[in-house]
Amino acid sequence: MSIATTESVGRGTKPSKDHKKPTAAALKGAIQLGIGYAVGNLSSKPDRDVLMQDFSVVESVFLPSEGSNLTPAHHYPDFRLKTYAPLAFRYFRELFGIKPDDYLYSICNEPLIELCNPGASSSWFYLTSDDEFIIKTVQHKEAEFLQKLLPGYYMNLNQNPRTLLPKFYGLYCIQCGGVTVRVVVMNNVLPRAIQMHYKYDLKGSSYKRRASRKERVKSSPTFKDLDFQEMHEGLHFDPDTYSALMKTLQRDCRVLESFKIMDYSLLLGIHISDRKPLSRESRCDSRRGQKVLYSTALESIQGNAKAPEPVTDDDTLGGIPAKHKDENLLIFLGIIDILQSYRFIKKVEHSWKALVHDGDTVSVHRPSFYADRFLKFMGTTVFKKIHPLRGASSKRKRSPLCAGKSASQEFLSPQREERKEEKKAQSMDNLDGPMYSSSRQPDLLLRVSFKTTGDYEEYLENSEERRASSSTIALDDPLPSLSRSQSESELDVYLAATGFQSFQ
Repeated sequence: MSIATTESVGRGTKPSKDHKKPTAAALKGAIQLGIGYAVGNLSSKPDRDVLMQDFSVVESVFLPSEGSNLTPAHHYPDFRLKTYAPLAFRYFRELFGIKPDDYLYSICNEPLIELCNPGASSSWFYLTSDDEFIIKTVQHKEAEFLQKLLPGYYMNLNQNPRTLLPKFYGLYCIQCGGVTVRVVVMNNVLPRAIQMHYKYDLKGSSYKRRASRKERVKSSPTFKDLDFQEMHEGLHFDPDTYSALMKTLQRDCRVLESFKIMDYSLLLGIHISDRKPLSRESRCDSRRGQKVLYSTALESIQGNAKAPEPVTDDDTLGGIPAKHKDENLLIFLGIIDILQSYRFIKKVEHSWKALVHDGDTVSVHRPSFYADRFLKFMGTTVFKKIHPLRGASSKRKRSPLCAGKSASQEFLSPQREERKEEKKAQSMDNLDGPMYSSSRQPDLLLRVSFKTTGDYEEYLENSEERRASSSTIALDDPLPSLSRSQSESELDVYLAATGFQSFQ
């Protein structure tokens, strides 16, 4: 992060001539020290319920380099720290099982790791050394919007802590050397401990949704919507996982729509399990002692799971199993960039782009349309449901006799079994004619088919309604001409002999 970048992060705050601009290292150290002081200062405040006025509180303290009665001495330039809604964010951290000591250790114990930003914004990202938290710089309008969002965010997390929305753990402002930097602490969506073979930033729009040449030459580029459609045919999940994932996305999108939020993205990381995995020795200890509940992708979509235990599997790190063609995948994902409201400037941007391009293809759109387009793209193009294997159905077709017997035996009572055997014994001696010869019987059995849309169990349960239908059981070979009473009796005997129960 250069000096020029530091100026851009300030967003309208120009350094004074009387102040020396801080270096990137000094600014990063001030962020760590400020967060450490703010969290430590909270320990002296008693636990209590969060009140409405707590969301609008802003605490400010000056931290000179020589120290004071309230603040420690440090080797960074003098700076001022502002902490937004400290009690509310303390509640959020407690909700996700983050202990104050663990939070401080993660952020302050080791130097922060600087990450590149593939997006169009000028935000900068820092990652804690244990892979748990992301510290992101935000603009003044975004910080202001987040603070207004906190009451609704608080209510939503109370109702559903398992969500793919960003999990905010703190909002701070550092004023150092005339430069103002606002940062928010969030959960980390893509763990470094496992290699991401593909990364995508998906919005469901198509206008300029392709990674730039500059991004593509990076060692780990972040692709976009059009790239995904060219490189993948969709990620396939088992039906239960697909349903849980789409329900979570739908619930989260409706929450964002209620807050008039749009232009958010789904950050998607894909790890191909079939490729050479990372050795255990080379993996960092990031998730071995996971600090944050509901922070992994798998935890976030399992809304019905009762056990609140964190995932500690070193092989999956909380990824969601999926398939692409013949490859086994682990999927990591989360919704990001939710601090863009559909305010006046965004409406103007949409109107201007709609004059030149198809208005429905641009990313900036009204919240309801954006949510619907986002969900449709995710549910049909990106995520797909694995259908039952054809081999299983063909196997049933090859041996309907065995399937019919096993299914019927589960539902026949012992008394009906005895009647069936007795009836079979009494009538088999009287069977004659070419229709029941050994050469004809196997061909006839293989052609018995149920012409109902349900399975055999549903067929048994609804037998009363189907009793009068002549298409309940179809025989491809027509029966010889028999009298009505004789054909019904003979058919019952035949069905009993083959394991099917006559419905009378």
